[in-house]
Amino acid sequence: MEYLPRIVDDMLKRKLAHAGAVCIRGPKWCGKTSTAMRKASSILFMQDPDSRESNLRLAREKPSILLRGDRPRLIDEWQDAPQLWDAVRFAVDREGGHGLFMLTGSSTPGERPSHSGTGRFSFLDMRPMSLFESLDSTGEVSLGRLFDSQDEPEGYSACDVETIAYLVCHGGWPQIARDKEEGALDLAYDYVSAIVEEDISRTDGVQRSPEYARLLLTEYARNTGTMASLNSMRGNVAAHGREISRPTADAYLAALRRLYVIEDLEPWFPSLKTRARVACTPGRFMVDPSIAAAALGADPQLLLRDLSTLGSLFESLCIRDLRVYADALGGRLYRYHDNTGLEADAVMTLRGGRYALFEVKLGMSEVDDGAASLAKLADRLDTSLMGTPSFLAVLTPGGYAYRRSDGVLVVPMSCLRP
Repeated sequence: MEYLPRIVDDMLKRKLAHAGAVCIRGPKWCGKTSTAMRKASSILFMQDPDSRESNLRLAREKPSILLRGDRPRLIDEWQDAPQLWDAVRFAVDREGGHGLFMLTGSSTPGERPSHSGTGRFSFLDMRPMSLFESLDSTGEVSLGRLFDSQDEPEGYSACDVETIAYLVCHGGWPQIARDKEEGALDLAYDYVSAIVEEDISRTDGVQRSPEYARLLLTEYARNTGTMASLNSMRGNVAAHGREISRPTADAYLAALRRLYVIEDLEPWFPSLKTRARVACTPGRFMVDPSIAAAALGADPQLLLRDLSTLGSLFESLCIRDLRVYADALGGRLYRYHDNTGLEADAVMTLRGGRYALFEVKLGMSEVDDGAASLAKLADRLDTSLMGTPSFLAVLTPGGYAYRRSDGVLVVPMSCLRP
């Protein structure tokens, strides 16, 4: 399979240059192993059926044997033998130097290592492909340049609502990045089935009901982009005739987080000129919009008949890509919502205090409302403490990138890159 360059390629190279070991974290099938293999000089596949049992036994009895090999050595799916974490930490201390090991994992281990790895490990979060990585974005508008200058954004994409509906259901999975056949849409359905029927129980060895797992996953998908409380989601599951206790629901959702399926968007707490109570509940998102679409039983045709749901899943796509781009820029992504109803779908913060505000709009007719909301929020911020935003931007599916007369940028997501 052709390897399409990933944004994390350069990030991994930098981390290997200054850390003894790099732990690459992210959901199944997002490309962690393929990316790490391009930098590895030797590889240990913990899930290789021919050697799995002997590997697990060695990990318990003498893990140092599994660490033998040219550096950097890749240990794939290390969480199957959590003892390897401490063994790698010890090897880094003993050998010294940088770029000795890479560990990839598609879930966090149920058994916590004895040591955190502080000072030995660097962490790299990896997600499914952004539109820029899958070549579905023209890349004409650089997010980094928008932060660094007041240049006018220039770009055009023919991406329309029909294309967005397909990209939402297709997802950012590297195995099908260039496969635009109808069958490629099945991958997200297979992903959901694997999660609820197998992986949610394997992550910590606790047997869980596939029915409850699917119901909770579907309810989470239904609330994509909202700040729905976990109690309300549990109540909606009960309304379908399936009572589930709070501790049980919490355990299922915690397992989905350990599998990197759920990735909520934490709230942003700025300094304000006026009194407003910022909502503390995070935004509900999955790591890729295709998971939510599959959990809802949706396909592109259904989404085009339900533009409200498509709008929520388009927001999820934008959040996925903005997270990838924020990581590349050394930043973080948040959302803002207060008790007056004022909000920003995404807030990107960079080191040094720079930040930008985003609204996501599926239709061009909604751009005015998005721009007005951003301008109102920017006016409410205490810029004497925070400084002014680097820019305000309304993200759309396609069309032209430009600066409005009020200074707010309109940027097609299908034109954006880090």
